[in-house]
Amino acid sequence: MGANMARRLKDRGHAITAVYDANPAAAAALATELGALVATRLAEATAAADLIFTVVTDDAAQLAVFAEGGDSLLVGAAGKTFVNCATITPATHVEIERRARVAGAFALEGCMASSIPQARNGTLYLMCGGDRAAFERVKPVLEKLSTALRYIGPAGQAAQVKALVNMVMNINTAGLAEGLGLGAALGLDLDLLREVFAQTGANSQVLKTDGEDMQNRAHDCFFSAAHAAKDSGIALQLGKDAGLTLPLAAATKAQFDRMIALGLGQFDKSGVAELTFTGRQG
Repeated sequence: MGANMARRLKDRGHAITAVYDANPAAAAALATELGALVATRLAEATAAADLIFTVVTDDAAQLAVFAEGGDSLLVGAAGKTFVNCATITPATHVEIERRARVAGAFALEGCMASSIPQARNGTLYLMCGGDRAAFERVKPVLEKLSTALRYIGPAGQAAQVKALVNMVMNINTAGLAEGLGLGAALGLDLDLLREVFAQTGANSQVLKTDGEDMQNRAHDCFFSAAHAAKDSGIALQLGKDAGLTLPLAAATKAQFDRMIALGLGQFDKSGVAELTFTGRQG
């Protein structure tokens, strides 16, 4: 995601001054492509730019790159703005904003409800949270990445919305896999079944993106099962904190957890169909 966002901004006339990645080879290749500095330390990335985007895996990784000591993006960060695009807990976004503020910097949530092709094409659905004035300052850059840019509210709120988006998406994905799996077990024509789904109350965005892949076992990864499990877990914790029971979200997380246990965690989320079609992994 980060690499394609950088490519998009380069195409739109922005200078990509530095690239940092936990995988040095990946960073070197992208930096060569974009004419950027390969930052070997996080502080080098901050020093090279006024606006820094982060795309990491989870809460631990986000907190690590914004560490309060040692090598960190916060070193020399006064006056800089960070846009953090990972799907992580709202509490972590709030903590990162606090750490940035102590360093004299600004941190925004840039939660993405899209995938890799949209990052490259500048058609992300981008939900932002944090200081409104900071958002307005970087809005012209964010508009180059998104055709649906939304300011949600203070720090943590965009992450809450993103957690709910992914919770519902994951439930839809698991439900579609069950529907198609049962259809296959009944001997139905799955092309016909998907057409009927698309014209009835069974329709969904997931049907468009994942239905054919489920049928054809094409699980090249755009959004992994491991990430689906993580994000469903974030939503479940939000529900628990709010005093709610979310049985569908819990059942869906269990399906993606099962994929991880079977060694399928790096499959695309469409791979949940491997658990529901007769004769497959499940």
